[in-house]
Amino acid sequence: MSATVVPLPPNSSSETVDFLRRMASMVSGRNGEMLLRAASLIESLAQRAMSAERLYHQAQEESTRSTELREAAELASDAMISQIEALRTQLAEVTAAAAAERAAFNAERGKLLCLMQDAESHIGKLTSELDSLRASVDSFNETVVSVPIEVLRLARTQFDVLSEGFARNGDVISQAMSEIGGFAIDQALTVKKTADKA
Repeated sequence: MSATVVPLPPNSSSETVDFLRRMASMVSGRNGEMLLRAASLIESLAQRAMSAERLYHQAQEESTRSTELREAAELASDAMISQIEALRTQLAEVTAAAAAERAAFNAERGKLLCLMQDAESHIGKLTSELDSLRASVDSFNETVVSVPIEVLRLARTQFDVLSEGFARNGDVISQAMSEIGGFAIDQALTVKKTADKA
């Protein structure tokens, strides 16, 4: 509950004090002393009232200033909280996107590693088969038999068919091996033509 401050009318206390002092000068004894004490007390109370009024106005101004500062601080705080929330949301979105990209990358990497391992395994098998074929070709070359050109052309056609079949199935390595076999037959046919021309 706030107190109502009523400013003192100007000069009212000084007129009263002057009156009491004049009366004290006219009255002798204890009454005169009481009148002087009353005048001093009124002066003291008037000064205290003016000081209290000044302090009240200062406190009121400080309260108003504090209220304004508090309201400004609340507005700034609300703005900062909004910015922080927006940044948190943005960070969560970026983090989720990065996690999704990382998961997709890891999945793709896993697939590629599996494909690479399968390819290495297949290459190893084919290399082993090739070595085995070379060994058999080497042993075969020791007992060379002539083959009719039509049989070589038929084998060449078979390699083309095999190569196309492997290509449809996505077996790149077997396709390459078939093409190499076809190329070897082409070379044999070319050597034969060159030998016939000579």
